[in-house]
Amino acid sequence: MRQLFNPQLELGATPIEEIKFNSRSRDDIPQILRGLQFIYGCPATRDAVFDVLQHHIGVEIDFENGRPGMDLWVLLVLGTLRLGLNCDYDRLHDLANEHKTIRAMLGHGGWQDEYLYGLQTLRDNVALLTEEMLKEINVLVVKAGHGLVKKKDDDDVLLARCDSFVVETHVEYPTDTGMLWDATRKSILLTTQLCLLHTITGWRQSAYNLKRLKAHWRKAQKSNRSRQANAEEKKKKAHKRYLQLARQYFEKVQSSIGHLEETSQHLSPQAWSHLQEELEKVGGFQDYAELLMGQIERRVLKDEVISAKEKIYSIFQPHTEWISKGKAGVLVELGLKVCIMEDQYQFILHHQVMEKTQDVDVAISMVIQTQENFPSLNSCSFDKGFHSPANQTGLTQHLDQVVLPKKGHISSKEKVKTNAPAYRKVRRQHSAVESAINALEQHGLDRCPDHGIDGFKRYVALGVLARNLQRIGAILTQKEREKLKRKWPREPCRQAA
Repeated sequence: MRQLFNPQLELGATPIEEIKFNSRSRDDIPQILRGLQFIYGCPATRDAVFDVLQHHIGVEIDFENGRPGMDLWVLLVLGTLRLGLNCDYDRLHDLANEHKTIRAMLGHGGWQDEYLYGLQTLRDNVALLTEEMLKEINVLVVKAGHGLVKKKDDDDVLLARCDSFVVETHVEYPTDTGMLWDATRKSILLTTQLCLLHTITGWRQSAYNLKRLKAHWRKAQKSNRSRQANAEEKKKKAHKRYLQLARQYFEKVQSSIGHLEETSQHLSPQAWSHLQEELEKVGGFQDYAELLMGQIERRVLKDEVISAKEKIYSIFQPHTEWISKGKAGVLVELGLKVCIMEDQYQFILHHQVMEKTQDVDVAISMVIQTQENFPSLNSCSFDKGFHSPANQTGLTQHLDQVVLPKKGHISSKEKVKTNAPAYRKVRRQHSAVESAINALEQHGLDRCPDHGIDGFKRYVALGVLARNLQRIGAILTQKEREKLKRKWPREPCRQAA
């Protein structure tokens, strides 16, 4: 049983609409909470947000019966705080239980406020959020923010800036020998646990096996740095021994998998299902081990060059890509590119996680998807990385004004176009999108600690939503400060006699 929000406040608790914030505070927490308070205080927006949460999370949930679960409003608040503050679950756990204002936003703070959130409860519930759900909520939040900043005499036209940046995954620098060690290690550990559970022998010396394999891996690593006369011969010899031992353990794991599958025939349905899930994990690591053994043999022993399409960069985060954008001081980044669309009010209208795609491939789709939610978008600026003849033609069919500089030499006709005052004005303003990218990176989107592509997309969507909520909070705080200045003008300094 879940509720959207508990309508019965605790005795002595402050209603969310009446929570007071310090307008002089420059911390992130009051700004994010102000943005959430603004959304909650707008009945139409609040109901629309609750409908989205209920539709996606409550598909298989009975809202009338069963044990109580975390309120959907609480789930949204904690999820946005995690990204808005760029904090881990341990800090979020402490804030949810100890921070007075946050607890008031969660509906606590009464005379007998003794409710505490569990760490695993936070992890499990925040993981219920999905990218699709968060994108829908973000559209509602941005539209509410537009109502806050737009004036009556403003044109109902959105001017956007589009750019991409890299969100890194939480992985080590990839080497094929290191990833082979990880794949074999995980295969041995998981197989040992399953064999012990089902009384199958053969892995009594699993700890020694891992120690022995690691020693051979370290020798293979050191051989790459050798400067002796016969360094190449020693390198091949060390890698050959490492591969022989890894293959020996690979075959032993395969043999144990066969014994476990024979045992599964006598298990109960529940135990059989659990065993199949674990065997599927072992099989995945075995596939990686086999792939990497082949690549190491080709690269080191046969002196072949492994193409980029065949390479993998993480066995734990397989969606990781090797990205080199040519930035000064940054040779390579390991993660995924994210494209964002920011408007003139500094709200992020739309974003897209770019899997195996480049800037030039998403320019038109970004505009089309943004216009589905914001039809008033009629101008957008890009950098040269988005240029292609097809994009130059296709974007003009959807936008009144397209600022997309061409690469290399431009014709005299193009010079006239790019020297026009309106074109130059928009192009000069394009660099402001770097401010939005920096804000996202400072508030969590520098490196993603969540696992899997779904966790990555959820993390990015939460970061974008948290940034827009913080933007609303910053606008409200600035308005309150200006109001206080008008009410209490600063007294002139008195001159000393």
